[in-house]
Amino acid sequence: MRAIFLEPTGGVNAACGSCENGSPSRAFPRSRMTLSQPAPGARPQPADAARLPLTTVIVYGLPTLGMGCMVLILMLFFLKYTTDVLLIAPASMGLIFGLSRIWDAISDPLVGYWSDRTRSRWGRRRPWMLLSSLPIALLFLMLWSPPAQLEGFGLTLWIAVAVFGFFTATTIFFIPHQALGAELSNQHHDRTRIFGVRHLFFGIGTLAAVLGIALLNQAPDPRATALRLAAPVSLVTAALIIAAVSQLRERPENWGRGATSPFAAAADVWANPHARRLLFVFLISSLGGASLAVLAPFVVEYVLEAPGLLPYFFGFYFVPAYLLVPVWLPLSRRFGKKNLWLFAMVVSAVGYGSLSLLGPGDGAWMSALAVVIGIGGGCGQMLGPSVQADVIDYDELRTGQRKEGAYFAAWSFTFKAASGLGFMLAGLMLELSGFEPNAVQNETTKLALRMLFGLFPCVCYLIGALAFSRFRLTESEHSRIRLALDRRDVEE
Repeated sequence: MRAIFLEPTGGVNAACGSCENGSPSRAFPRSRMTLSQPAPGARPQPADAARLPLTTVIVYGLPTLGMGCMVLILMLFFLKYTTDVLLIAPASMGLIFGLSRIWDAISDPLVGYWSDRTRSRWGRRRPWMLLSSLPIALLFLMLWSPPAQLEGFGLTLWIAVAVFGFFTATTIFFIPHQALGAELSNQHHDRTRIFGVRHLFFGIGTLAAVLGIALLNQAPDPRATALRLAAPVSLVTAALIIAAVSQLRERPENWGRGATSPFAAAADVWANPHARRLLFVFLISSLGGASLAVLAPFVVEYVLEAPGLLPYFFGFYFVPAYLLVPVWLPLSRRFGKKNLWLFAMVVSAVGYGSLSLLGPGDGAWMSALAVVIGIGGGCGQMLGPSVQADVIDYDELRTGQRKEGAYFAAWSFTFKAASGLGFMLAGLMLELSGFEPNAVQNETTKLALRMLFGLFPCVCYLIGALAFSRFRLTESEHSRIRLALDRRDVEE
């Protein structure tokens, strides 16, 4: 049986024999596709170039409406809620989030591997999405409604269990859901459209989270308000996940085509040079972005001395981040995913760096910079999963397997690890700089907040842009990969 391998430099070569792991180059044959040769001088095009129906794309993206609300309100406000309302020590919360990310190092690869290997009449992604629906709803309620009589160690333990459980449940949803998005289409730009719509729904959910933060900030009884907000969000999210599971369909030729073990899957991800570079870019840029999510409530209240600005700041960030999705789609076609994402990283770095210069009374400048950061961040968040899907095609050419679950698990863990580290750094920084909840802060604390909120993310994004500038999987190279896969399929 013939297998076609792609060299790390990007050239496509044919070779005889089986895959590196000793298994046949294709564990399960893909459906036959017509193979077209590009005209001289023309950009090669993949054979499977049909656009996915918009209704399918919408059904796929809808569950992220609720998930966006849940995840963002947790990332943006939960640390402040637990320190200022529940009066849990910042260092304790930082430790809880940090340890939960260590747990993700185990759970993410396992969920990705199990999802890749699943074979059922429901496919290999939807059973896991269905399994996650009720735990996500119940554990989100648990996060925001600890019993009033709990305090001290008992309260901290309740929150720790809820955090670990919720992040585990979201892993069971997000990894198969993202993997399913990568499988819905093989077409280079249609993937950007799929993940763009997903990103748009996620954005609508984050705007709902901003509204929730505003209500919590002004509520005379934040605990009661948190429960009233969490209950409908939980129910709607579970319903949207169940609806997507019932309506979406999967490609049966991909079922069960994962690696032979979690270790083999991890080894294949690491052996992929495009994936290694992308993982580093994700890690460093997510670490910078985590500072915005964690520290914005503290900065607006204790540095700018304008706590009422918080929902406006998040609004100015998220509105351009998501409303510009229709703009990024044609621009990515014109300039390429890589070039557009590089531009977005540089824009983000400039915006973050400028945040470190703000002080009392600079609310208008902070709102303007939120727009700049939102433009850069929104573009990258939309293009990232689309680029990831292309990297997975390289792996299929190299190994003959479809390991979307393993790859998205690696990227999910990278994002979560960066977020957890961001929480740990923020909690430790607040503790070491002498932070006092609900009080005027000393100058050391204010300086630490500005540096970790602005300068640190700026440096992270600049490093990420430098690393991504050497990313080699361009549109033309991806088209050659798709044609090679189709050619191999015909030869078999």
